[in-house]
Amino acid sequence: MKELLYLKDDQLKGLIEKLFVCYRETFSDSKKVLNKYSIGLAHHKAIHLISSYDGISISDLLKKLKVTKQSLNRVLKDLIKLEIIIFKKDDQDTRIKHVYLNEKGKKIFDEIFNLQKKRIYTALLNSNSEEVVNFDNVLNKIING
Repeated sequence: MKELLYLKDDQLKGLIEKLFVCYRETFSDSKKVLNKYSIGLAHHKAIHLISSYDGISISDLLKKLKVTKQSLNRVLKDLIKLEIIIFKKDDQDTRIKHVYLNEKGKKIFDEIFNLQKKRIYTALLNSNSEEVVNFDNVLNKIING
């Protein structure tokens, strides 16, 4: 059996640091766009999920973000003031609100995504297919515990 990598504490610490730096650099690419619209990382996370799950309910958005109602409410109020999102009531249950990005919100998401895409696309382009598949598998295992 092949010796497994990253099982020693120092190696795990190094991997965790690389994940942190990867996250930091990927999200620092979008800082200029966020600053231009006077929004922060919490807003960006919400915008990203609303874009990925068009019409997501508030309840599902809370679950995906893993934040309190109070935190999400603050972010959504800011996005409403900036005219980035819209709400629509559910057809069957009017207590349920669905969130959508409007055209301005989609434009902001695209600006951020295109900056982040450059870094990730370049890294994937400079990797072979086996590295990409293995990387994706490892990321999924980290996410799923």
